[in-house]
Amino acid sequence: MTDIRIGHGYDVHRFGEGDHVVLGGVRIPCHQGLIAHSDGDVLIHALCDALLGAAGLGDIGKHFPDNDDKYSDIDSRILLRNVSALLLEKGWVLSNADITLVAQVPRVAAYSEAMSKNLADDLLVDVTAINVKATTTEKLGFIGRAEGIAAHAVVLLCRSV
Repeated sequence: MTDIRIGHGYDVHRFGEGDHVVLGGVRIPCHQGLIAHSDGDVLIHALCDALLGAAGLGDIGKHFPDNDDKYSDIDSRILLRNVSALLLEKGWVLSNADITLVAQVPRVAAYSEAMSKNLADDLLVDVTAINVKATTTEKLGFIGRAEGIAAHAVVLLCRSV
């Protein structure tokens, strides 16, 4: 028998000072940076939440609290690798992840393959198991006004029982 679990994650960060954003572990030029305790990588944060949720292990804030200085400005790929190790320790294997960036800016189509490769490398899966895509809000809401960006992630985990 196989135990199959679905997880969903969501994250949002607002824009602030800076000249780039980090998404999926890729540095992307942008008119502003993201305000966050870590590097503000909403794609990875949403993915971590989806993975942890599917495995019944809480959320990213439980494992990497934003009031702990050791996570200040941390590369979110380190967090993802820690989540990946925890999942493997508990017997979970990622079947696939589908991640959607919701942003008016920056445009990320040219970077999506590099993001998928980074995430696949950190999760020890084939790159075909990771899908990264983006959409806008047609200039509606805080995202449409370029005040911030968000990401949704959906994952499927499997474990033999």
